[in-house]
Amino acid sequence: MTKRRKPKRPEGSIYQRGRKWAFSFDGPPHPLTGERQKIRQSGFASFEEAEEAMAEARAAVKAETYVKPTRATVAAFFEAWFPYVRTTTEATTANNYATMAHAYVLPWIGKRPIKEITPSVLAALYEHLLTQGRRKRDTNWEMYQVWLDAQVAKREIRPREIADKVGVSYHAARKAVQRYLAGRVPEQTSPGLSAKTVASVHIMLGSAFTTAVAWKYVSTNPTNHVKAPTVPRRSHATWSPQEMTRFLEAARGDRFYALWVLAASTGMRRSELCGLRTSALDLAAATVRMTATRVVAGGKATDGSGKSARSRRLLSLDRFTTQVLRVHLGQVERDKADWGTGYRDAGRVFCWEDGSPFHPDTVTERFNRLVDAAKVPRIRLHDVRHSYATIALRSGVHPKIVSSRLGHATVAFTLDTYSADVPDLDRQAAEDIGGLFLPPAEDEES
Repeated sequence: MTKRRKPKRPEGSIYQRGRKWAFSFDGPPHPLTGERQKIRQSGFASFEEAEEAMAEARAAVKAETYVKPTRATVAAFFEAWFPYVRTTTEATTANNYATMAHAYVLPWIGKRPIKEITPSVLAALYEHLLTQGRRKRDTNWEMYQVWLDAQVAKREIRPREIADKVGVSYHAARKAVQRYLAGRVPEQTSPGLSAKTVASVHIMLGSAFTTAVAWKYVSTNPTNHVKAPTVPRRSHATWSPQEMTRFLEAARGDRFYALWVLAASTGMRRSELCGLRTSALDLAAATVRMTATRVVAGGKATDGSGKSARSRRLLSLDRFTTQVLRVHLGQVERDKADWGTGYRDAGRVFCWEDGSPFHPDTVTERFNRLVDAAKVPRIRLHDVRHSYATIALRSGVHPKIVSSRLGHATVAFTLDTYSADVPDLDRQAAEDIGGLFLPPAEDEES
């Protein structure tokens, strides 16, 4: 039989359930229905312990920091969080968060109650990911080993055989063979994740636990009390102005020529180039406004609206780029006339002859082929953006302008990102400033 004893406080009740004690009191009204919610908790060893816990709970309710006891696991919370992320962030961000959670978080702590995730748990998770966290097979390396073995044996091997041995699609194997024949051979990946990837996991968890606090799953965000791995600063692979010119000369005549020129002269991201609309161009004023993107999420191309408010920016165009774009848009108008009613007009600047959009990965593949044809150092398509930034900084363009044109959040981020690429700028600054008021240095005698 349940025994009840009146607490010292008039609100709520403390009672015995078997050998344990429990408390109950009226909480705040439900935010949607307005109905009063009962706040209960049991498992206390004594009346005094239950009384103290009820007082703490009442104070937390009054301060709006009360978290209802829950047995929800990390996996259960993430399943509730994923739909929310998809409606509040860009498609690529939502897809990346889901991918990271399923690959690097849920396999290790998914079954644990979310209230048990402390800073020390996350620190242990990060250490594990850095040393042995790679779960995805390195199929590129596996395909290369199969292909290389055939070359050593002087035996012809076809993509279908590679695909069957490694367990990948024929398309993936065929693309891999093309890369190997062009000299683009992979390096074997380590069993641990890079510091940058683990830092990205930390950012994702920070966002997740921020929501968990707001939704009253937990009272504090454990990511606020653990540091992400330090990402080593590295220089980017970039082109010199001369190498950029050689690439553009090799790309002349390509249907995407205007895209390559625009990328080189503005540092626009691939997503911004692929999503560019004719309405965003004002060739009379020689400007382009970043308003739309086309990104890859889960292997599928989808339209978006940009990474942030700062990324949706207005850029001035030089006269050559403006002229190239004018010629390109003239070709688009001729395509419309040729296709007539069959033209799929979505207002895209860069598209196929029938107006249909191309997959962003197609742009990357085309870029790689042109790089090889131009015989310039192999860099990624995104490194054209880095090349633009380093060329601009070296030419004396103010970092604030470079940062604004790139769509970075702060000038400090721009300088921190490219400081390793332009170390000689500090030396030049010393000479320029000293030359304003110091006498010239005397020649040293040999």
